[in-house]
Amino acid sequence: MAVSMTISEAAEASGLTAHTLRYYERAGLLEPIGREAGGRRRYDDADLARIAFLTKLRSTGMPIRQVRVYAELLRAGEGNERERLALLEAHRDTVRERLAEMERHLELIDYKIDIYREKI
Repeated sequence: MAVSMTISEAAEASGLTAHTLRYYERAGLLEPIGREAGGRRRYDDADLARIAFLTKLRSTGMPIRQVRVYAELLRAGEGNERERLALLEAHRDTVRERLAEMERHLELIDYKIDIYREKI
């Protein structure tokens, strides 16, 4: 059975606000969301899956403009998988670089903690 959620339910399920969901739709990050007879948005399984992935891209630092490019490639359908792959691989490389940098920062913090522990 397909999930059908109101914007409030989709916001709660995704961890985003209703405002953010509306923005994602206006910004072209989501397909136009289906509407019920009264005009209220109804989110389905595919919408929620796309929101979940886009949220991961954003939380790993992908700029909105790149997320929009990815969404446009998805919307265009088959035939651009190579471009999607390149975009995701480039983002993965960026995320890995940032993780390595954070690891170096963490090592310095641990070093300082060890110094203070030796003094007390």
